[in-house]
Amino acid sequence: MRILVVGAGATGGYFGARLAEIGRDVTFLVRPARAERLARDGLVVKSPVGDIRIDQPRTVTADALAQAGPFDLVILSAKAYDLDAAVADLAAGIGPDTMVLPILNGLRHLDVLDAAFGPEKVLGGTCAIVATLTPAGEIRQMNELHTFTYGERDGTRSARVAAVEAQMEGVRFQARASDKILLEMWEKWVFLATLAGSTTLMRATIGDIVAAPGGRDFIEGLLDECQAVAEANGQGSREKVLAGARKTLTTEGSAMTASMLRDIEAGARIEADHIVGDLIARGRKAGVATPILDRVFTGLKAYQSRKAREAA
Repeated sequence: MRILVVGAGATGGYFGARLAEIGRDVTFLVRPARAERLARDGLVVKSPVGDIRIDQPRTVTADALAQAGPFDLVILSAKAYDLDAAVADLAAGIGPDTMVLPILNGLRHLDVLDAAFGPEKVLGGTCAIVATLTPAGEIRQMNELHTFTYGERDGTRSARVAAVEAQMEGVRFQARASDKILLEMWEKWVFLATLAGSTTLMRATIGDIVAAPGGRDFIEGLLDECQAVAEANGQGSREKVLAGARKTLTTEGSAMTASMLRDIEAGARIEADHIVGDLIARGRKAGVATPILDRVFTGLKAYQSRKAREAA
């Protein structure tokens, strides 16, 4: 199976490197500068579960993709604000039987990919990893969390999912085919929107918020609101999953923050519309009031407005 990984950053680069590590046919779609750096320095992963160094990994740039493709599987891990550009770049690598496996947050990207390539090509997928791309171009995994879940959106266990499953055998991350992938995507979204919403609005860790007057009630109220939107869309988190999320999000002394807060503190772009705005829109369409999410979204959009003004 020929696999195209879109990007070689912290997420796509990590999972792609792990697949290449066990001999899978992996090509990374990257910008010219990244291609030059990878050719010179290799693809390097520093990880508590085992470092990787792949000298001269196979790469392709968008202008050469038509000659390199088509690919059997495309793993897409772009940031939501780069999605349109990524779709345009990878189009030349899509063939009649290509599977597109996105591991973005939220669900809005499914509509974009369905429109671009047809829903029959697009699988559901989600991942969990804490990693960063260092200034030296290395991928640094911060802890042992590295899950990768995928499946048909209608819940069937198809031959093509079995083919992907075969490619995952022996890989050094936790890969799993799911017959409830849309539900799992919603469950992650509920958790992430609560984590991002609370830590960005308060500019604090979970532990700091819980220690503040009314902090625990705020987090639980936001979680309940996100869950209400999911339930109204027929994808409410399962009881055990919701209980686990509630425990994690209200742990005293927790240093947990969302990557969105770290992006704000670094003055970087954020996925406000994809993670929070789209959840509000789906709640409004289903008749669910979202007053806490609305306040969170106002704060995120104010940050984006300030960044745009300062850049003008």
